[in-house]
Amino acid sequence: MNTQPAQAIGVDMGGTSIKFAVVQGAAVVHKGEPLPTAAFASPDEILRATARRIGELRTSFPEVQAVGMGLPGFVDHEAGRVDSLTNVPGWHDIFAVRILEELCGLPVAIDNDANCMAYAEWTYGAGRGMQNVVCLTLGTGVGSGIIVHGRMLRGHLGAAGELGQMSIDYRGRIGHYGNRGAVEDYIGNREIAAEAQLAYAAAGISKPLEKCTPLELEWAAKDGCPVALRQWDDIACKLACTLMNCHYVLNPEAFIIGGGVAKAGELLFAPLRRHLKSQLYPSHYERLRILPAQFSNDAGLIGAANMALHGA
Repeated sequence: MNTQPAQAIGVDMGGTSIKFAVVQGAAVVHKGEPLPTAAFASPDEILRATARRIGELRTSFPEVQAVGMGLPGFVDHEAGRVDSLTNVPGWHDIFAVRILEELCGLPVAIDNDANCMAYAEWTYGAGRGMQNVVCLTLGTGVGSGIIVHGRMLRGHLGAAGELGQMSIDYRGRIGHYGNRGAVEDYIGNREIAAEAQLAYAAAGISKPLEKCTPLELEWAAKDGCPVALRQWDDIACKLACTLMNCHYVLNPEAFIIGGGVAKAGELLFAPLRRHLKSQLYPSHYERLRILPAQFSNDAGLIGAANMALHGA
């Protein structure tokens, strides 16, 4: 009897590229050639090119049973419809599932890319075995997905779990949607670099913006730079405010954190735990876990493929 998990194709679409992989359980069996997102003029062109790449993968992997696709924006998972995408123009009210199923001849599921990451971590990764988990990915923005009582929380319009839009300052910066103080407008990659450049300047150190990225700050902090260390503490403080608010609403077992910013490891996690501990009821903090994500850049592919297989 074959006890191996079924195979599915995961597609992870971003503003720069569209990635493809054949997935079997938690394993990425094979990665296909990515497509450059900007090379296509419309959603229809992107979906047709995606279907062609899926067809190529199926030639080598004929046992593939489904296709899952993660997209960077507001996605109505139940309706199979893309409401809008953040960094890719032209995507408004696109019934992507219907189009891809017609082109590919396979069952297709779509969801927000952070939800796909959360599903991977909950099903096979750092959140495995838990029933209430919040997953965040820290990069250009702050993406997140929420599992409540063993089910993905999507909300009325499929837009639940956008913790990046949660305010940490009601008089703060005006965000993309008119909201003030959204946390991703303070700890996204570009915002971290801009704040670090100002902090260096205040300390009498002139640095170009490209030397103030999270990766550069990581290296500088590991070398003992006091400016960089203070910046990591500040990033952790702002993130802790968001997690504190989320904890008192959802009371999860764990926060699982991934993305490029989280690759700094304990430079982020140590002050994050300290700041969060100071803001939570003691017994709540003692029973809460703050964990690094397990799957890194493959999480979206693994999550999307398994969502499609499991009808999640």
